[in-house]
Amino acid sequence: MPSTSGTARGKLPFVVWVLAAGTFLMGTTEFVIAGLLPELSTGLGVGTSQAGLLITAFAVGMIIGAPAMAMATLRLPQPQTLILALSVFSLGHVVAALSTSFTVVLAARVVTALATGAFWSVGFVVATAASGPEKATRATGVMIGGLTLANVVGVPIGSFAGQFIGWRGPFWALAALSALAAVFIGRFIPAREQRATVSPRAEFRALRQGRLWLALSAAMLIMGGVLATYSYVTPLLTDRAGIPAGAVPFVLIAFGIGALGGTTTGGRLGERRPMGTTITAAAATALVLFLMIPLSVNAVTATVLVFLMGLTGFTVNPVVTALAMRFAGDAPTLTSALTTSAFNVGVAGGSFIAGTALDSSLGLTGPPLVGTVIATLTLLPLIALAVRGASGRSRIVAQHPAPARAPGDEPVQTPSRR
Repeated sequence: MPSTSGTARGKLPFVVWVLAAGTFLMGTTEFVIAGLLPELSTGLGVGTSQAGLLITAFAVGMIIGAPAMAMATLRLPQPQTLILALSVFSLGHVVAALSTSFTVVLAARVVTALATGAFWSVGFVVATAASGPEKATRATGVMIGGLTLANVVGVPIGSFAGQFIGWRGPFWALAALSALAAVFIGRFIPAREQRATVSPRAEFRALRQGRLWLALSAAMLIMGGVLATYSYVTPLLTDRAGIPAGAVPFVLIAFGIGALGGTTTGGRLGERRPMGTTITAAAATALVLFLMIPLSVNAVTATVLVFLMGLTGFTVNPVVTALAMRFAGDAPTLTSALTTSAFNVGVAGGSFIAGTALDSSLGLTGPPLVGTVIATLTLLPLIALAVRGASGRSRIVAQHPAPARAPGDEPVQTPSRR
């Protein structure tokens, strides 16, 4: 039988790659600010710490905005929601690029975060639905890979451009590229590929499943562990490993390459053995972060460990995202949004705790120690999920049963509601 996506067996629909390009742009705008802080501080007449609020504002907008916008746009056609999100995203960057007011730029960041939340929550649903259950995890990996690629390509290019043409240049580029992406979205996502209509009540009913919250907890914890260390990896590399400040971007690129490899690995291995893949990767992540404490005194070992941190940590992401959406049955939009929020809660919480540890007597070893503990805690929901998946029964939460595969390595019989 032909796949629902209408593509050759083993290949992902082209729409998945178009959506991944959208996540690339939005990932770039989320993280590029860190490389533009000096230019933003000077251009807007504020201190560096105040300019850093542009990062915080975006994260908060994502945490709150993803589920809020998912529900607000639930009854809109999916292509229309994606086009609207990209249009608002583009307009927000235009407003920011034209403004000389820090307050206006801050407000524009919140608006673009809301648009990003809407795009991601619907984009993941469209990508997995177009790919079918057999390739849903791979599609999720490609989507997250767009975000990861932003750290490897988008952020360095944006930061480099900002140093020569000012911070407004990257904002104008993101505005133009997102407008172009909106045109492609309208071309490659026909309305007939929408999911069955569901009510907000069905979306909220999906949240009753304990397995869903276990998957969300794992998403939050693994990102918290990795970002606790990554947020403060620069002083670790310069002051402890002795790497020159000018060489640090190359180490960060190694992290991005590792993260890209991790999302690809998770997307492929997670299709057949989701729990075995995530538990192994989470344990490996905890080990890598722990080894950073004694081995980060050497430039070579520190660089290798930063690469492995991205590789192992990001292997978990596409698998737990796909599992969460699988548990939601025919009501995945709110669940997709909450997965985005979970990742951002992990980023915010992990970096905050790591910052506190950095200022303590632990010093530079504080962040990797915090990351080790949080990554180890990721094993708890994953093991619980493996146990429940092996012995529990799936529950369909919407009106029409969706084909589902058990979250464990062995299939589970899934009763349907008639």
